[in-house]
Amino acid sequence: MDILKSAFKAKFAAKTEELKDLLKANGNMVIDQVKIEQLHGGMRGIKLMLWETSSLDAIEGIRFRGYNIPELKEKLPLINGAKEPLPEGLFWLMLTGDIPTEEQLKWVSKDWANRSEVPPHVFTVLDSIGNSVHPMTQFTIGIMALQSTSIFAKKYDEGIPKSQYWEYMYEDTVNLIARLPRIAAYIYRKCFHNNQHIASDPTLDWSANFAHMMGNNSAEFKDLMRLYLTIHADHEGGNASAHTVHLIGSTLSDAYLSLAGGINALAGPLHGLANQEVMDWIYEMIEGIGTNNPSKDQIKDYVKKTISEGKIVPGYGHAVLRAPDPRFLAQKEFAKVHCANDPLVNIVWNVFEVVPPILEDLGKVKNPWPNVDAHSGALLEYFGIKEHNFYTVLFGVSRAMGVLAQLCWDRAYGLPLERPKSITTEELKEFILQSVI
Repeated sequence: MDILKSAFKAKFAAKTEELKDLLKANGNMVIDQVKIEQLHGGMRGIKLMLWETSSLDAIEGIRFRGYNIPELKEKLPLINGAKEPLPEGLFWLMLTGDIPTEEQLKWVSKDWANRSEVPPHVFTVLDSIGNSVHPMTQFTIGIMALQSTSIFAKKYDEGIPKSQYWEYMYEDTVNLIARLPRIAAYIYRKCFHNNQHIASDPTLDWSANFAHMMGNNSAEFKDLMRLYLTIHADHEGGNASAHTVHLIGSTLSDAYLSLAGGINALAGPLHGLANQEVMDWIYEMIEGIGTNNPSKDQIKDYVKKTISEGKIVPGYGHAVLRAPDPRFLAQKEFAKVHCANDPLVNIVWNVFEVVPPILEDLGKVKNPWPNVDAHSGALLEYFGIKEHNFYTVLFGVSRAMGVLAQLCWDRAYGLPLERPKSITTEELKEFILQSVI
């Protein structure tokens, strides 16, 4: 019996009725008003979608079903000698709203291992792609190659009723999440380790097996993967990758098609690709200054030079956050324990002290603090993952959990096709004119 699937069904059955009653009683209530600057500014801050799995507070940061990252580290159960929370436990929490027991966590971990086999044709497709193609592009292609296994697509073609949509979306979701580390590790070993692949170890948990397949079996790296894949898993629904998955899913596309679109959004330099750009910028600074142990004054001068050239300091600033990203701080705490003397890690920490005051003095930056991307690369480099253009693939493996858990809720709620209204500039001018009159 699938105990997580049963727990999810029990949860959404009650929540669906609650939502119907709320809409019936309050459907005409105005929840937000849109300013013209928001219409032209990327819809920033407009409340326009339901997202159950997480919520983002400008000061406190991300909360998964009400739990912040320190609380997750305290409350999520641990198995297999882990010292950091396991993504399997977070997925249970995001899907059901409940902290899993140790036995439930073990069940999910075993279930994902049982579902993790990737069809041979996916590797054939990946082998046909040259290594000069960006790993994120290869990752999307791998996901698309898996789409032929979609249970939802098959059942939809057979004419299943809407009441069963959630069930087959759940099956696709869990199958896809279970297989992603195998695909990502295959791309990594193909591109950077001469096709010397490492077989999956089904006795390991999801993150530990990913670390193993990438080529690092140390307990510390397995814990880093557990932490990394947990804290990157979701960031409410308004970010580009999450919203893309929700939008595509609203057309009744399956989990594979929906996630592929979200991964493409994540690949943009204003979104997930920023973790790659952080490390590139740090290496440019090291080369420019001439040392991998620059002083804070040298860093300060280089930061000012970057800004004077009309460039941003990658890893700093966020559309919502107005305080240091708790995900950055969680990684900083991990680094204090495992690699406090590493030169790159110390550069990251010194940049953290130098950049915010400079950005604050500009008077134009609402959030001068670091986001999650500012620290992750230095940790990955310490453990031997030095290929910067692979970092966003790791981000994508993690983010799949949050966006696909929400996609299960979308189908359980029976949410409709997303179709906002657009207007032309001429219509906007006419609206302003009529409002002034």
